[in-house]
Amino acid sequence: MSDSNRTDFINPSIFILLGIPGLEAAHVWISIPFCTIYAIAILGNVTILFVVKTDPSLHEPMYYFLCMLAITDLVLSTSTLPKMLSIFWFSSREIDFSACLTQMFFIDCYSMMESGIFVAMALDRYVAICVPLRHSSILTNTVVSKIGLAMMLRGNILIMPCPFLASQWSYCRTNIIPHTYCEHMAVVELACTDITISNYYGLSVLLCVHGLDVIFIAISYTQILRAIFSLPTKDARLKTFGTCSSHLCAILTFYVPMIFTSLIHRFGHRVALPFHILIANIYLLVPPMLNPIIYGVRTNQIRNRILWLFTHKRT
Repeated sequence: MSDSNRTDFINPSIFILLGIPGLEAAHVWISIPFCTIYAIAILGNVTILFVVKTDPSLHEPMYYFLCMLAITDLVLSTSTLPKMLSIFWFSSREIDFSACLTQMFFIDCYSMMESGIFVAMALDRYVAICVPLRHSSILTNTVVSKIGLAMMLRGNILIMPCPFLASQWSYCRTNIIPHTYCEHMAVVELACTDITISNYYGLSVLLCVHGLDVIFIAISYTQILRAIFSLPTKDARLKTFGTCSSHLCAILTFYVPMIFTSLIHRFGHRVALPFHILIANIYLLVPPMLNPIIYGVRTNQIRNRILWLFTHKRT
């Protein structure tokens, strides 16, 4: 530890994650809700995957996209929380330089993949509501597979430059990261060289990719709402809108904290650091917990299947 705090290194072999500076005395207490959230996220997303896999009636595009979302959420939460808990419980703050860059890559890559999956789910709802007779011919299993592959390739290709650029900088001042995980800007801001490229590239990806995703989702739901309001009866409008409400809730829980924490890190220098770190953790941990709950409660087929599994086992 003493060597890692000195300023005579060019590239550190390790980084030191401080957790939540200023709240060290409360780390154990903070870990309790975080650990609970993680447990619920694991249980909920694994349940979604199991239910969809075992029920042939759920082998449809909507549920395939939901499985992609569940896998993404599992990777996102697992890439951060185990190390976070080791900091809170055992004061194990050291993380290898390459492991830090790997964690950075997984967080940003799978966040982008999740954003793309939300776009795909919005497309699925658009086709199902606006052109229902062509839904099965447009969103075939092959098309769904290609969309999933495209989202994965997009995330990998666009995010790979971030850890690559970060690995090129010289970290000659400190290797202490005031955070619970290796967030992109929290790492590169430690460099003693000009990080303009990293800063602008990360901001461009955020605004262009996630911004375009939000625009595509907004366009889809504008058309969906127009189709809903053109339905003849109020009951039909409410029933159709109910099929979209879970997706809208999941979108809000993902995009709002993501945009908030990204902009705070670049522009909100007056925001208290503990508050910023807590928001950044909420962005990564709360959506993976809420998504299976939202879809499990709001989607009749999944809810009924889960209830059937429990009642069937009891009998």
